[in-house]
Amino acid sequence: MKLNILLVEDDELEAMKFNRALNKLGFSHTITRAKNGEEALNLAKDKKPNLILLDLNMPKMNGLEFLSILKSDDNHKFIPIIIFSTSNNQVDMLQAYKIGVAGYIVKPLDYKDYVEQIKRIIDYWTINELVIK
Repeated sequence: MKLNILLVEDDELEAMKFNRALNKLGFSHTITRAKNGEEALNLAKDKKPNLILLDLNMPKMNGLEFLSILKSDDNHKFIPIIIFSTSNNQVDMLQAYKIGVAGYIVKPLDYKDYVEQIKRIIDYWTINELVIK
């Protein structure tokens, strides 16, 4: 199954790293990028992603605010969201899981580990029944 992935990441280098990892893995999933939570909300409604990769520390609307709004929307609350963040703050992690995040990965990872994490996440959600429309 080809995924429609929404990458919510304000850092250009991180977005390039993600795209490089996908290319290295040979994935041909559709990727849409938002640079902040406000933009991500609009794109989530328009593009209907079946997987969201989310940074926490962003301008305008941070990742936890975005997560809260999206998970309170009946049309979008079942979209799996994986957080990729530099924050290893236990409070952030606990809050994210309480709101309904599917996973939480702390950056930075070395590139090899990063690629392996991306592969695991995409492999898992590609075959998971919840993402089949």
